[in-house]
Amino acid sequence: MDFKLLTILHLAGVFALFASLGATLLGGSTQKSASILHGISLVIILLAGFAFLKQPPMDKYWWMAKLGIWLFIGVAPVLAKKKILCPCVVFILTLVAAIVAAYLGIYKPF
Repeated sequence: MDFKLLTILHLAGVFALFASLGATLLGGSTQKSASILHGISLVIILLAGFAFLKQPPMDKYWWMAKLGIWLFIGVAPVLAKKKILCPCVVFILTLVAAIVAAYLGIYKPF
């Protein structure tokens, strides 16, 4: 698959993910739709990310850290719904995680 198309799909998934996180953490009548969008965007991000891994050189292991970040962002709404963390703290943590994921994807440090 074309690198630019993969990039667009990956970023579209990220944008949809954070839109759904905002809607989920704010609550309201659209919470079920936001949860569905959250799951769909996670799948898009995962599939596009693994498609990136097929392109050489991918001999480093930075992508494992990104997979851990993906898992954290995937369970982030549960942390807010179960009142384990305040929704504003969850949102800040997910933003920080996204910044770290972007750093790992761009620089591939390890």
